[in-house]
Amino acid sequence: MRAVEITSFGKPEVLKPVERPDPVAGVGELLIRVAASGVNRPDVLQRTGNYPVPAGASDIPGLEVAGTVESGDAAAMAQAGIAIGDRVCALVAGGGYAELCVAPVGQCLPVPDGLSDVEAASLPETFFTVWSNVFDRGRLQAGETFLVHGGTSGIGVTAIQLAKAFGATVIATAGSDEKCAASRAQGADHAVNYKTADFVAEAKRITGDRGVDVILDMVAGGYVARDVETLAEDGRLVILAVQGGTKAEFNAGLVLRRRLTITGSTLRPRPVAFKEAIARALRERVWPLLAAGAVKPVVHRTFAAADAAQAHALMESGAHVGKIVLTW
Repeated sequence: MRAVEITSFGKPEVLKPVERPDPVAGVGELLIRVAASGVNRPDVLQRTGNYPVPAGASDIPGLEVAGTVESGDAAAMAQAGIAIGDRVCALVAGGGYAELCVAPVGQCLPVPDGLSDVEAASLPETFFTVWSNVFDRGRLQAGETFLVHGGTSGIGVTAIQLAKAFGATVIATAGSDEKCAASRAQGADHAVNYKTADFVAEAKRITGDRGVDVILDMVAGGYVARDVETLAEDGRLVILAVQGGTKAEFNAGLVLRRRLTITGSTLRPRPVAFKEAIARALRERVWPLLAAGAVKPVVHRTFAAADAAQAHALMESGAHVGKIVLTW
């Protein structure tokens, strides 16, 4: 099969097209003939040597794919209602930048009605991540106020749409007026340009000084102290990434007085059973919204898989709104 591998740690140019042996599905797995592969920030971190591959996972980058089922564990597929030839999208722990990809059956979902393979490939990583962190860990409820940093990232556009779909008021931060407009176009009620305004003051103004209920933060570092200031009583801060650094100082007194929760998670190393539970929730609660067009994939640009280096360069530039997808 054709694949894209990381030849050494470094700049996007270290991504090279290669040929690899075809993978074989094992117990509880199926093999997908990949039509499209999503590109995500963890792929960039893996390429630069800052995201070790979990034990047992493929060294080929790529955490989400869409395509058709080629073969697999017949019993597991029958139990899941999946047949050879079905169109599916899947969350994987690696191996997504390839023509063939093995995935646990429980981490596969049907391509929602009306969606292309490119659109479907843009779903798993961000939708699994947002559901697990915003709704499971963050416990976001209808009527609450939700703030997401980086509203035009793949995670950001997904978080905005899902939070709105489930009845929250949404505030997004972004680094330009154009990106703020893009966040509002995705459904954000308010968007704050963090380069020209203080998101803490703006969130307090928007909420009448109450503060927000849930924050999704991919920056960490110095943002944590400001997030703590922004939260309402019983507020929840969920940290997804540490692009601003791993160390933070914050007012612990506010955590006590406002009964705040600070949490975080990583998805890739979690066991299959954990991800299967997220897949079940998505199929029941979110996939009908996608089929109805109430929630929509946001694909900024596609690249031929052989041009994966260009896709990574675009991601690192920060110029995209939504997802970047490779096609085979």
